[in-house]
Amino acid sequence: MNYSITSKNDEIVMMLVHYFITIENYTPILVQGAKDEIWLENVEGPYRIIRINSNHIHNEEQYKFDIFRTTKIIDQIKKKTLSLKVNTLNILINVDDNLTFLEENNNISSIIVNDVQEITNNKNMLEIFPNLKNKLLKDLEGIDLLVNVTNDINAKSVKENETYTKIFTPKKAIITPMLITICFLTFIAMYIFGSGSEDIKTLLLFGANSQALIKAGQVWRLVTSIFLHIGLVHLLVNMYALFIIGRQLEGFIGKTKFLIVFLGSGIIGSLLSVVMHSAISAGASGAIFGLLGSLLYFGYHYRLYLGAVLKTQIIPVIILNLIIGFLLPGIDNFAHIGGLVGGYLITMALGIPGKDNKSEKINGLIVLILLVAFLAYMLVRV
Repeated sequence: MNYSITSKNDEIVMMLVHYFITIENYTPILVQGAKDEIWLENVEGPYRIIRINSNHIHNEEQYKFDIFRTTKIIDQIKKKTLSLKVNTLNILINVDDNLTFLEENNNISSIIVNDVQEITNNKNMLEIFPNLKNKLLKDLEGIDLLVNVTNDINAKSVKENETYTKIFTPKKAIITPMLITICFLTFIAMYIFGSGSEDIKTLLLFGANSQALIKAGQVWRLVTSIFLHIGLVHLLVNMYALFIIGRQLEGFIGKTKFLIVFLGSGIIGSLLSVVMHSAISAGASGAIFGLLGSLLYFGYHYRLYLGAVLKTQIIPVIILNLIIGFLLPGIDNFAHIGGLVGGYLITMALGIPGKDNKSEKINGLIVLILLVAFLAYMLVRV
């Protein structure tokens, strides 16, 4: 970040940028056409977007135009990040004294900051950012301020880049090929020790999903049914999807979390399936949809890297497959929906590398437990 200090306003900007990036974990975002203003983003922050504007605002008309322009930029951010609401803090550094009232507009809260003292004495700011008073570099100025700010931000950037590199560097998948191998070996075993993968007795023998048998106490079928497939086409389609999606997600979230997501979402998919119908079912598609749900959660938090993939590949694939599941007979779409929701919630509860949020993990765990409890209750009632 290059910035030359030429005035007190520039010093205030540097202090605020330093604080929000190094203390509050905001990240600079590039906004085309933005001059003398800095845009910062933190999905988990009290404000999703913070805009620090040092352009001179003379009067109310100019302020209204500035808000109009800011609103248009935020609308673009909403589209790119698939967000319905973006709370924004608009910090104005260079405002004439005659402009004293700033109304809130479209989730944009504006405040005027003319000097450092106004920052540290602003009750609204301190209520939202309690560390502001003690962590702001208010005792430095000029070149000393510039050097400290630059060094601290660069150090944080290096640390974040190391984290991102570790996450996105391609890794050798281990769990994914193991799961694929188990599915193929089980498929072969059904022909060696039974009458084939499409025979009902053989499917039940190897652990297919059955509402009656699970209610009778054979709950292990919620797991074993994940590794069974009805026919060669069913097996090949699912294993191809697992191969493509699994290798990527396993590298992103790690082997242990990946296995938990696969098995957990497969179980939830199987559970919803037996709650909604009594037909015998089997297949890894519920667990695979769980991987898509996990990838959806991961991609949202890393949309700076995966934003385009999220919009053009992940979401369209999920929607298209759900539509196909409703249109074509013989597809257990309830397992797909259960797996998708389960995979999202399990990943939320486990957390993802570099974006560990304790409150979000607790919320995910609570909702996950409530979902499983509700499905278990519904299974008893059917």
